[in-house]
Amino acid sequence: MHVFNWQEVDWVLLDMDGTLLDKHFDDYFWETLVPREYACRQGLELAAARQEVFARYQRQEGTLNWTDIDFWSRELDLDIPALKEGIRHLIEVHPDSEPFLRYVRRLHKRVILVTNAHYKTLELKMNQVGLLGCFDAVLSSFDLGAPKEDRRFWQRLEAKLQFEPGRTMLVDDNREVLQAARNYGVRFVFFKARSSSQAAPETSRRFPVIHYFTELMPPLESAE
Repeated sequence: MHVFNWQEVDWVLLDMDGTLLDKHFDDYFWETLVPREYACRQGLELAAARQEVFARYQRQEGTLNWTDIDFWSRELDLDIPALKEGIRHLIEVHPDSEPFLRYVRRLHKRVILVTNAHYKTLELKMNQVGLLGCFDAVLSSFDLGAPKEDRRFWQRLEAKLQFEPGRTMLVDDNREVLQAARNYGVRFVFFKARSSSQAAPETSRRFPVIHYFTELMPPLESAE
């Protein structure tokens, strides 16, 4: 259990993929399904297709293209939205996410979904899991013109929401995003270590680590 004063937090910013939602969907999609479909499309051996596709991924990491499924449709000559739709049954919420969302709502915090996901992916996932009503606002990096790893994202987010970084919490499974938020002045940052139900939890020396949201949930009477 992480001990801090919830009365010092007004804003709770939450990442989507890996933090609220099980990252197994994305890992399977980008690491298995897309290379397999690309191999078929290009007439390549799977190993060669994986090497080429992963090299293309790496070149776009940390940019808006990284999560732009229209970009990847053009880049790989595949219908990425249709492929995602075909496995939408794999989109799942982490079991601890909804209890935490209810918890922070009972504390009367402003709850904001902040994601690098493309709006088509965001719509698909929110329609599948039904969490959209849990947030006061939903902001994508595509709305703000910069990924969360970029300081400009945080500048534009603050301008849009008028949140106070010193009274804000962020939970994310991306260390670079957490570092960007910390550099901007977000006071409470937590690394979500268990991003996928099918992979071992990760760790971090730079940030406080949680495996489950329950680690941020003391009894309500002591948090209020």
